[in-house]
Amino acid sequence: MKTNILFLLITCALCTQINAQTTVTKRPIGPNDVFRLANLSSPKVSPDGAWVAYVLSTVDSTKNKRNSDLWMTSWDGTQSIQLTSSPDGESQPRWSPDGKYLSFVSARQGATSAQIWLMDRRGGEGKQLTTLKADLQDYVWSPDGKKIALVIQSTDSTGIPKSKQQQPYVLDRYHFKQDIEGYLQKKRSHLYVFDVSTKKLDTLTQGDFEESDPAWSPDGKYLAFVSNRTPEPDKNENSDLWVMEAKPKAAIKQLTTWTGSESSPIWSPDGSQIAYLRSSSPTYTIYDHSILSVVSKDGGEPILLSSALDRPVSTPRWTKDGQSIAVLVSDDRQRYVAQYQVKTKALSKVVSGNRSFNALEAHPNGTWVSLVSEPQLPAEVFAIENGSTRRLTKHQDEFLAPLILASVEGFVSTSKDGTKVSSLLFKPSKAVAGQKLPTILFIHGGPTAQDEWGFDLSRQILAQAGYAVAGINYRGSNGRGLAFCNAISADWGNKEVIDILGAADYLVQAGIADPNKMGIGGWSYGGILTNYTIASDTRFKAAASGAGSAQVMALYGVDQYILQYENELGAPWKNVDKYLKLSYPFLQMDKIKTPTLFLVGEKDFNVPSIGSEQMYQGLRSLGVPTQLIIYPGQFHGITVPSFQKDRFERYIGWFDQYLKK
Repeated sequence: MKTNILFLLITCALCTQINAQTTVTKRPIGPNDVFRLANLSSPKVSPDGAWVAYVLSTVDSTKNKRNSDLWMTSWDGTQSIQLTSSPDGESQPRWSPDGKYLSFVSARQGATSAQIWLMDRRGGEGKQLTTLKADLQDYVWSPDGKKIALVIQSTDSTGIPKSKQQQPYVLDRYHFKQDIEGYLQKKRSHLYVFDVSTKKLDTLTQGDFEESDPAWSPDGKYLAFVSNRTPEPDKNENSDLWVMEAKPKAAIKQLTTWTGSESSPIWSPDGSQIAYLRSSSPTYTIYDHSILSVVSKDGGEPILLSSALDRPVSTPRWTKDGQSIAVLVSDDRQRYVAQYQVKTKALSKVVSGNRSFNALEAHPNGTWVSLVSEPQLPAEVFAIENGSTRRLTKHQDEFLAPLILASVEGFVSTSKDGTKVSSLLFKPSKAVAGQKLPTILFIHGGPTAQDEWGFDLSRQILAQAGYAVAGINYRGSNGRGLAFCNAISADWGNKEVIDILGAADYLVQAGIADPNKMGIGGWSYGGILTNYTIASDTRFKAAASGAGSAQVMALYGVDQYILQYENELGAPWKNVDKYLKLSYPFLQMDKIKTPTLFLVGEKDFNVPSIGSEQMYQGLRSLGVPTQLIIYPGQFHGITVPSFQKDRFERYIGWFDQYLKK
């Protein structure tokens, strides 16, 4: 008996010691953590408000890819239940209006195209609902649950007979290529209605144009949607709101005539009005802010609710009483939830703070659900009640448990022309107060984006490798007003570089950055700005340019931005000097002294590899240390987990080589 007691005491002591060690032992976040981070998306509230369904994406390390499954969490946050676990992945969850079923999209069981599946909320396996032969883009349940509106991309209409043998691409579109989609032939997305009980599929729209964003009227009689029906849709960004009865051959009525773009229609609860987003410019421009607007179901002059805000809004959602519309607002490193009173245009904040709200769904009790990300917390599902947030999911706890994260703070620098620039600074956890640090300016892409108070995996990993890392919201970023965003139009690589160098000066003057150990990097427009900056200033001892470019004229007709070139710069044969001016990193490459790592996806049609290849070749010819990394089969975004890890390791290795000598 004494022996057993002694054994138990020793065992308990060992358990206590092990638990203590487990609790204490933590490590800095690093490249391997790309395999551990879960991504949450698409929260949808059940009709009775008891559950929130969502998509959870995790890495399958054996298959070296991400896989998405459906989960749901209870409204009180006490239960999170995994609903699917197939290797095929599921997405686009939608509750049936009676709340009995959860539908989703999946290409299960070897299907050649994705189908809608139904899962009984009470349990059981999902059952295939549709047998579509073309690509499903979107779907929406009718209010009575008897029908589903579908957006389906039609098969190629070039008239070429289909064959198992690969056929030539026959192209005659103005906009003929797009990242991920590849070469664009005459495939068009149209509206259909699917009868749930009979499984009959009716065609609603046809023709050489496309429809998107279908929205049912509350009585289930009409569908509002978005379409560009100009003579040559590829040559503009126009899109208008249209309404039709949800039956074949019904008349289609145009509600809006704005020559810019419109999107995201959503009916008011009483069916009398439609809220939507409208561009601020009547012509194409990448530097645009979406404006919350409302129009009568019968058409007429719209009400522009957020035009005076001078900030981009997104994700409009009506309140339960139909008196107000909630939106997400991007504002100076924050993305917060606000409401507009329709009659008075009065704006009120619902919830804000140094965090980022990335989805918005109404709850039947009049509150909201969102995905919320914070500097030290990757996105989770939160309830929004009485101006406060309440966390519903805890998926990220396991990810964060063993990690030590970098600290995050804001700073404002002043550029040499007096412009105030708002940025974020990530400091390694081992930083000593007053110590000057090797510093990386890691520049965001877009350019019409902003570094926000959300979880940033890239900058966290770089910071915990021993660097101060700055994210700089240069002119061209959103969140600071339309003039700030539009300041770089047709003047790339000028004001942005001034702002980047101003931030670098601030970090040195503040005693944060070691002026002899500064690097710069970024992806997409961040890579482009890396090229512009190292061609303008030789202070940077290392650079990493991801998916960048430098010779603008060489990309005309090669990337996907034909509309931007012709609207912002004009045709190159008429504006040679402008194109040459914007190509100065390539044409003045002999001024670059910074050792530079170039990285790009092999199949990138967004910023094709030619940009990185030209820069690499030039520096290699000049004898400047350089290296070119091309990720096989990857598009603009690197999605293969092992490649994501590799990219971080190469960033760190390159910067370590030149900044930590």
